[in-house]
Amino acid sequence: MAIRGILFDKDGTLLDFEATWGPLYRRLALDLAGGDQTRAQAMLVTGGLDPQAGRMRAGSVLGAGTTHEIVALWFPELREEAFHAMAERIDAAFHAHGATSSIAVDHLVETLAALADKGYSMGIATNDATQAAIIAVRSVGAEKYLPHIFGYDSVAKTKPAPDLVHAFAAAVGLAAAEIAVVGDNLHDLDMAKAAGAGLAIGVLTGNSSRTDLAPHADVVLDSVRDLPAYLAGIA
Repeated sequence: MAIRGILFDKDGTLLDFEATWGPLYRRLALDLAGGDQTRAQAMLVTGGLDPQAGRMRAGSVLGAGTTHEIVALWFPELREEAFHAMAERIDAAFHAHGATSSIAVDHLVETLAALADKGYSMGIATNDATQAAIIAVRSVGAEKYLPHIFGYDSVAKTKPAPDLVHAFAAAVGLAAAEIAVVGDNLHDLDMAKAAGAGLAIGVLTGNSSRTDLAPHADVVLDSVRDLPAYLAGIA
């Protein structure tokens, strides 16, 4: 079936992951560690920071997980009300930071405009909270092109389960086979395969390498900037 819809991951795909979220993770860990630099660094490394490279590892909790997964990793002792209160605290930090400090990948808006001109329905599937994603997309001026945004809190099961793809498919009236899923992480590509998406497209603007992505993707592009030409070539 022809591709008629495109479902993007957000961080590392539409937003520059390290430039956007690296500073926040460092501030957040220090805050949650009560100002203890050693503990904060240990939290970051446990979450996926490669201390030598200074970047989040591919597939790590901080690189690709949900807020609930972050809380479970950093505060395994918390239960019920305390757990949810911590998740709300972290989500609030994400909301505030995303509103003022989101950094788009190069040529994002022009790329989305070109895809919209070709008639593609577009949306976002993210392991971030839905409202945080909406705020971040608005802050980089891309909201008009991405009206369908689904976060981890909008479905029963998040990535790599197929639920986010199915939610987008229902919203735009397409079959999963008519949708290309675009992401920088194996969670995105595995989600695409689980849902029966028409294409699973990897991009190299996040924290995964071509070697990481190639065995799981139909194609690996340098960035979403290459997507209009690629889709035109297979149409």
